[in-house]
Amino acid sequence: METTTTTNEQVTFSDMLKSSLVSQFESDITISKMLITFAIAFAIGVFIYLLYKRIFSGVLYSKSFNVSLIGMTLVTALVIMAINSNLVLSLGMVGALSIVRFRTPIKDPTDLIFLFWSAAAGIVAGAGFYTLAMLGSVIVGMVLLVFIKNPMQDTPYLVVVNCVDDQSEREVHGKVQSLVKRYNVKQKTVLPGQVEMTLEVRLKDKEGAFVNELISIPGVKHAVLISYNGDYVS
Repeated sequence: METTTTTNEQVTFSDMLKSSLVSQFESDITISKMLITFAIAFAIGVFIYLLYKRIFSGVLYSKSFNVSLIGMTLVTALVIMAINSNLVLSLGMVGALSIVRFRTPIKDPTDLIFLFWSAAAGIVAGAGFYTLAMLGSVIVGMVLLVFIKNPMQDTPYLVVVNCVDDQSEREVHGKVQSLVKRYNVKQKTVLPGQVEMTLEVRLKDKEGAFVNELISIPGVKHAVLISYNGDYVS
């Protein structure tokens, strides 16, 4: 008698679990919902596209990469709508997508943020959380705009100075110390009759007019100012 009761309870729990799982998936997708989802995903993708173009600060701007952000948002929304509509299809999608490998090199860590943002926005929009997708994208965009386009810290620069001897090198150090906020030596190469230094400097203002003063120092052959962000030069 106890065994029969236990079996009935197990069957009941299994049925409840199955019905609860299946109820999470819709049997079909209406045309209106598809159009709304794609419209919102496209609007978010265009917003990401414009913001990326606005705050890009790398070496070479890639329009194809930027356009791919729109495509990723739309494609991700499409996949999530399909997964959300059918349980069997969702399992097949998970298996198919698990073998996909993306090998495109990411040169700037900021690009990775935009890629993940596009995918996340497509997921949320495809799942039907339209308000979350739009409001979240606006908040993320504002944060990136503030911290990337208007950095809170000074922009570093590299100064490459070529001088002839130790005396001119000491004069260069004295001049740089008096004209910039702070600096440090990144590299120094000594050859017969030539000393080449690479200095990382934080300027007191936006201009690099102090490079002209370095050239006026006796023994300095040339000086070059390069924009620098810690990862690459531009």
